[in-house]
Amino acid sequence: MSLPNYAELHCLSNFSFLRGASHPDELVTQAAAQGYTALALTDECSLAGIVRAHLAARKQGIQLLVGSEMRVDRGDEILPAVDGIKLVFLARNREGYGNLSALITLARRRAEKGRYRLQGHDLNAVSPSGAVPDCLVLWVPGEAATLEDGRWLAERFPGRLWIAVELHAGPDDAARLANLQALGAACGLPLVAAGDVHMHVRARRPLQDVLTALRLKTTVFDAGKALYPNGERHLRTRLRLARLYPPELLAETCRLADLCRFSIDELRYEYPEEIVPEGHTPTTWLRHETEAGLLRRYPAGVPSGVRERIEHELQLIAELRYEAYFLTVYDIVCFARREDILCQGRGSAANSTVCFALGVTEVDPARSAMLFERFVSKERGEPPDIDVDFEHERRDEVIAYIYEKYGHERTALAAALITYRTRGALRDAGRVLGFDMARIDALTASLAWWDKREQLPARFAEQGLDPASPRVAKWLWIAEQLRGFPRHLTQHVGGFVMSRGPLARLVPVENTAMPTRTVIQWDKDDLDAVGLMKVDVLALGMLSALRRMLAIVRECHGRPLALHEIPEGDQATYNMLCRAESMGVFQVESRAQMAMLPRLRPRSYYDLVVEVALVRPGPIQGDMVHPYLKRRRDPRLVEHITPAVDKVLERTLGVPIFQEQVMQLAIVAAGFTPGEADELRRAMAAWRRKGNLQQHQDKLRAGMAQYGLPAEFAERIAQQIQGFGEYGFPESHAASFALLVYASAWLKCHYPAAFLCGLLNSQPMGFYSPSMLIQDARRHGVCVLPPDVMASDWDSVLTPAGEVRLGLREIRGLRRENMEKLTVDRSKQPFSSVADLVARCGLSRQDLDLLAAGDALHSLVGHRRQAAWAASAAQMQAPRQGDLFAGTAAPETACILPAPGEAENLVADYRQLGHSLRTHPLSLLRTALSHRRFLTAADLHTGGDRALVRAAGIVVGRQRPGTATGIVFVTLEDETGWTNVVVKPELVERQRRELLGATLLGVFGQLQQAEGVTHLIAGRLVDLSHWLGRLATHSRDFH
Repeated sequence: MSLPNYAELHCLSNFSFLRGASHPDELVTQAAAQGYTALALTDECSLAGIVRAHLAARKQGIQLLVGSEMRVDRGDEILPAVDGIKLVFLARNREGYGNLSALITLARRRAEKGRYRLQGHDLNAVSPSGAVPDCLVLWVPGEAATLEDGRWLAERFPGRLWIAVELHAGPDDAARLANLQALGAACGLPLVAAGDVHMHVRARRPLQDVLTALRLKTTVFDAGKALYPNGERHLRTRLRLARLYPPELLAETCRLADLCRFSIDELRYEYPEEIVPEGHTPTTWLRHETEAGLLRRYPAGVPSGVRERIEHELQLIAELRYEAYFLTVYDIVCFARREDILCQGRGSAANSTVCFALGVTEVDPARSAMLFERFVSKERGEPPDIDVDFEHERRDEVIAYIYEKYGHERTALAAALITYRTRGALRDAGRVLGFDMARIDALTASLAWWDKREQLPARFAEQGLDPASPRVAKWLWIAEQLRGFPRHLTQHVGGFVMSRGPLARLVPVENTAMPTRTVIQWDKDDLDAVGLMKVDVLALGMLSALRRMLAIVRECHGRPLALHEIPEGDQATYNMLCRAESMGVFQVESRAQMAMLPRLRPRSYYDLVVEVALVRPGPIQGDMVHPYLKRRRDPRLVEHITPAVDKVLERTLGVPIFQEQVMQLAIVAAGFTPGEADELRRAMAAWRRKGNLQQHQDKLRAGMAQYGLPAEFAERIAQQIQGFGEYGFPESHAASFALLVYASAWLKCHYPAAFLCGLLNSQPMGFYSPSMLIQDARRHGVCVLPPDVMASDWDSVLTPAGEVRLGLREIRGLRRENMEKLTVDRSKQPFSSVADLVARCGLSRQDLDLLAAGDALHSLVGHRRQAAWAASAAQMQAPRQGDLFAGTAAPETACILPAPGEAENLVADYRQLGHSLRTHPLSLLRTALSHRRFLTAADLHTGGDRALVRAAGIVVGRQRPGTATGIVFVTLEDETGWTNVVVKPELVERQRRELLGATLLGVFGQLQQAEGVTHLIAGRLVDLSHWLGRLATHSRDFH
């Protein structure tokens, strides 16, 4: 028999969070495999998954209908989501899509984040064709549906309303069908088949049950009738559907699908025009501002090469109609400059001479011969992406400016999709399966961030859970299914979308947790796929730190200095970097970068560009690091292939380190067009996920053979480009970052005290804790003074003698507004006692206790025991409303308490400040450590290569990079410095407990010394944490 045609009109993906149990592309692929005519994706009050479904439908060759399911309450009172009338809206055309998007936005914007409210009056007719014009509507009647409901809906959707018949092998499908047919006849409404699909295959039913239990905050055992009775809500075969539904209901699905001809491809983006003054077009204004910028950049005249680049770029920008985008970014940058907010463009925008002329980026592309097509090209098929970093503490001012200029109706942040990761999946899976929280907590706490899926059974066994038992096996299976599932939408770190008209007619907009911000329902990849442009307004902590450093240099050293005025080519700065004294320096402070600096020995700005890019997964995996270093030591090893190839690779000694170089090689050595070269770049970035690099590699090999290049060279290049799939830096990005590397290194070299203040006052940021930054500064001759209510501000400051006085912000738990009031009162008149401090500042008992615990009352009353006593007494004497004895001191004999010992002070310092300016804790343990033959960090540097040694220190950092093949790097601290420990994979597994749990770690191992870099290769680990007693330390751990 011939199977009936069928279009599924009601289908939820996992973007109906905690409801749908399949990804959009899985649903589309399965619908195509079942031979469906069309599939409608109708997530609940959401279009968040529609772009992914659209891309899959284009690939599968199946029609995709755009829709959404919503519940509406007819009354004035908002009912819970389980009540109300369930409707499914399907967009017929572009106008209908805009109306549906606007309706979703209306419902989302009036509710708190993650929820929606659609009320009956929202569906009052606003046009002769009824509510939500150009949308078809399916009514999904519940058990309590009434004739009145049907008539009420029919009035609002005349000629566009169907009753959805959804049969799921219930106890009496025939009676259900008869009831709906009677309801349709009474209301004058036609019927259509639908599936209420929640998963692409029946096998996802257990996962769908888990999602339901999670949504209801219960277990699958207690969820009861809230769970669906069977697995029928999947994409069923057409044979199965033919046995369930009358033929006319199945045929009606295809008729509705024929009425819906809208495609996401129809969306057209129109950019705002506010940035163009009267009398100008976007084209003329961009040229006007570019020419003005060129005069500032090149006061002696624009070089001919730069002029050619400018004309080429402006022509291409005009052809692609991107002028308004460039002008919008320029306008935002101009605002930041007016408000004295440090900012800098980075990423592929640094390939653009127009961006350089406009001041969006400080990198001159002509200096590096970078490709504009890396940024914009005709073949690219997607808009450019300009990333601009702003001071992280002042980015909110920039965001407020954008909302004020364009309004909340025409601008919103892009979304970021939060998905389940291993730890969260295990927690939620365990919870819905009824495991007790103590056991779940113990399991998830035992996981390291590097644990892979195949290691999870071992982690379960360590916690006394048998992975082979059915219940635990189910836990593992469900957690694995949840991994990668969408959990909720949040706001992108800074991607803004702005439109000429209402943004809600382009994409739904909803609220965020922050009342002043809104977010669209699409993320960065969705925006790229449909060609919508976004402006990235990003936050960078180092810019905040640099602004503070420059301000301190200006105020305390009398040297007015702007970021671009820092002298270039300072050899003392490069000498410092060659010694790997780069703690706190932007981008070159990691363990890997510190190990690379003495080997690469940077002596110029371009060396820093290479340094930034070289220690990345791409060059490491592509085997580019060692060849480059060898050729740097011996230039005779540089190969000469052809003049064209040599010119591309001459600055990196014949090794392709940057994405742009691979693109240029493809052009000059394999005959690629600039646009085709950009397609190669995109394939390099995505090959791990999409695996479509082979065709580009084959074309590259063939092109190089045609150009007469050696086959060995062609094969090496073809293999090296795979490394860029592991995150390789574009030269433009590295060039932007290298400017900040040099600026921060120069300040550390010449103004180390100001450098420390800037970093401390910009925390949290960077690899290192305030404790390590302070110790590093002290080892480089900076005098650091403790927090003191008689001398400290909220921020750390420089004293007239050039010392760093730590700010009150270093004391954990203090509130900024209270401490700033304290400093204002102190500036009027110094405090005479703790009682005077309390009386004038009105400090709470908590603030006073924290100041005493942080030893910040020392100059007023003495050591912290005495301070705690004085704080308690001052609180008792503080005036209280209605107190008859207010202001009368209680008769009390002065109490002199003994000073705390050194160990007690250290414990208190670490507890309250996270560090101590007193004797290092390991100084007190050195005798015992030496007795066990543990060397200091300083001793290790003179131990000699391959020496067998022992070292011990406080664990201050653990790192396991993805490129390190399972190796964990541990940083230990003692009174003389830091020890870099390398723990190999077999030892990681064997001594996992010591590695992850120890705060004071002893290491038995072998020294590895080369080119000024010392590592300790661990052979055995010993947990010495009990030696620290009550001393609480903290390790910063990184991937």
